[in-house]
Amino acid sequence: MNKAYQSLERHFARLSSLNDAIGILCWDKEVIMPHGAAERRAENLAMLEGLRHEILTAPEMADLLATADAGDDVWRRANLAEMRRLHTHATALPGDLVEANAQATAHSEMVWREARQNSDFKTFLPYQQEVLNLTQQIAKAKGEALGLSPYDALLDSFDPGTRQTDIDPIFSRLSTELPGLIAAVLEKQNSLPAPTPLQGPFLVPQQEALGRKLMQQLGFDMTRGRLDVSLHPFCGGATHDVRLTTRYEEADFLPAMMGVLHETGHALYDMGLPADWLSQPVGQAGGMTLHESQSLTMEMQVCRSRAFVEWVTPLLRTEFHIPEGTPSWQADNLHRLVTHVAPGFIRVDADEVTYPAHILVRYELETAMINGDLALKDLPAAFNDRLHALLGLTVPDDRRGCLQDIHWPEGLFGYFPCYAMGALAAAQIRTAAFQQDSQIAPALAQGNFAPLLKWLRTNIHSRASSASMPDIIKDATGAPLAADAWQAHIRSRYLDRAPDA
Repeated sequence: MNKAYQSLERHFARLSSLNDAIGILCWDKEVIMPHGAAERRAENLAMLEGLRHEILTAPEMADLLATADAGDDVWRRANLAEMRRLHTHATALPGDLVEANAQATAHSEMVWREARQNSDFKTFLPYQQEVLNLTQQIAKAKGEALGLSPYDALLDSFDPGTRQTDIDPIFSRLSTELPGLIAAVLEKQNSLPAPTPLQGPFLVPQQEALGRKLMQQLGFDMTRGRLDVSLHPFCGGATHDVRLTTRYEEADFLPAMMGVLHETGHALYDMGLPADWLSQPVGQAGGMTLHESQSLTMEMQVCRSRAFVEWVTPLLRTEFHIPEGTPSWQADNLHRLVTHVAPGFIRVDADEVTYPAHILVRYELETAMINGDLALKDLPAAFNDRLHALLGLTVPDDRRGCLQDIHWPEGLFGYFPCYAMGALAAAQIRTAAFQQDSQIAPALAQGNFAPLLKWLRTNIHSRASSASMPDIIKDATGAPLAADAWQAHIRSRYLDRAPDA
């Protein structure tokens, strides 16, 4: 390790602090910022994004990276590699493009809020068009610097090293086999007694209290994080200050509860990253596929299992003051509710069987938009057509169609495929964890997440970005990432009706 490398660590520690400040400002924008502050906040964020870009692209940085020697330490070598990857991404873009994109996405996101509520794509169109134009410029510039296609360059920002050639064979198989799998699951489900709906209302303070209890049960450290409300559930914040959000409906507590469990999975990953490297690139999460695998391991794989439902049912009755013998509040009915499969319009509320279809639609459309094969004005019709083809649904309005997600308004093209890849990884991870540690399954049946969290800390969280996502998955599970474990899980839970699924 030489002085150039040591200097780089100091520079990236400064960048880490700046990233934390941006993270808190972004959380504030989504959660509590008054609407009238949007214009000024957009300027603030654009300036900070520009400052981050200046630091990362300064001539001194290029000189240091050219002469840095990390020595023989594996983590320092991986850190230097991540520094160089981030520098290449940054230097591909001029500063004025970075600031213009930050301003455009901030404006777009605020307009999207009202447009979504009013199902008003026409008003939103020029703002999204500006974001798309800038994203295409970014994709082209990064692609040229990295020697990648424009879309692969965007994908690399969210999932380093992942390419469309990795995704397309998996998604092609899902696209072919998913309709038949969904049909088989629905046929099996229709042959069984329908679950009994739970009668509300479920007061928001009760739901909030339940969410916080479950967060802590999973292992969330409430001294280093918090739970709030936002239009779109997310996990954000800063180092040692992990903030997650959900949204509530008094008629049904399950969406908010599952949203909290999902975002807690993200938060536990952030809280479990190696403390010695938190201010360095190598200490950050290893891409969004791994991040999604952690949220879906918790929400879908574990917290919709029969074992977890058996444990949580008495807690739910207590929190909502339900008499113990109430038939609809028994574990069997609750499990049928949380594993009920029904094709729906909203991605974040989708069951795990139909969820990949939502991602296939978005992946197809966003690659077409980036490549210039789909005009933005034609997006609503194209979205509706593809959702109908995969799920048989007729989308009634754009609020439940192409306006439902925040990702495109915020310029997050290349992000969506990580959701489906994360679902596949979650099934593979849960299968491996249960096989490798016989204490995990019985502990979860008692509401004890400690053995599972220990396994995740050891095999996923502690590795951060010290290796690639494919290598981390292969090392943890013994096999490359594929769809096999996910499909086996779906068949076990929904077709074979295994007792612990």
